[in-house]
Amino acid sequence: MYHLPMRLIQNLLKFFFSMLYHQFAWTYDFVSALVSLGRWQDWVQAALPYLHGRVLEIGFGPGHLQISMNQGGIPAFGLDESQQMTIQASRRLRRIKINTRLSRGYAQRLPFTNDTFDCVAATFPSEYIYEMQSLQEINRVLVPEGHLVILPMAWITGTSLPDRLAAWIFRLSGEAPGKPKPISPALKHLFEQARFDIRNEIIEIRASKVLVIIAIKRYVPGSKNRT
Repeated sequence: MYHLPMRLIQNLLKFFFSMLYHQFAWTYDFVSALVSLGRWQDWVQAALPYLHGRVLEIGFGPGHLQISMNQGGIPAFGLDESQQMTIQASRRLRRIKINTRLSRGYAQRLPFTNDTFDCVAATFPSEYIYEMQSLQEINRVLVPEGHLVILPMAWITGTSLPDRLAAWIFRLSGEAPGKPKPISPALKHLFEQARFDIRNEIIEIRASKVLVIIAIKRYVPGSKNRT
């Protein structure tokens, strides 16, 4: 009987986060900062040291990483399925005179030609990022030995009462289940099937830990990407 209400709460939280990314996108920054106790942007920005060359960000959300990449001299492109987030991010970039290279679409059908990007980034994406079709499409648009950088989850490790409460919410929502740990063998096998070599790191940021997955497209001499 305990599992039924917990599952109901998890489903409600998932519905809430979906609404937050769409109908209530204007509250996204406030809520994400609130539930992470001000760490959310630090977590997102943790992807920057792993990015280089032409970068496609899938699920760019409010556009903060887009701004950081552009200001750091990285040619950044973005793809997001949310109309509300696309509008919000475009306005944010235009306000500071950054040319927008944002489009709407899905990771399973990327509207880009083969071998276009040096890196693809996704910070705190939903389950779509682990679909084989998404991984195959990402592999297709990456140059040989290009990098897919995913920040899938973060754990709040502080011991204060607010930290423990925030960590409980993250566990309950499924955003950060269990304790900080590397990826599972099954997930590693999934990436290998999609022709990626994979490694992962856990980095510490302000009484929290962030998992970073770095998947490198295998270079096969003489091979060509499928069209």
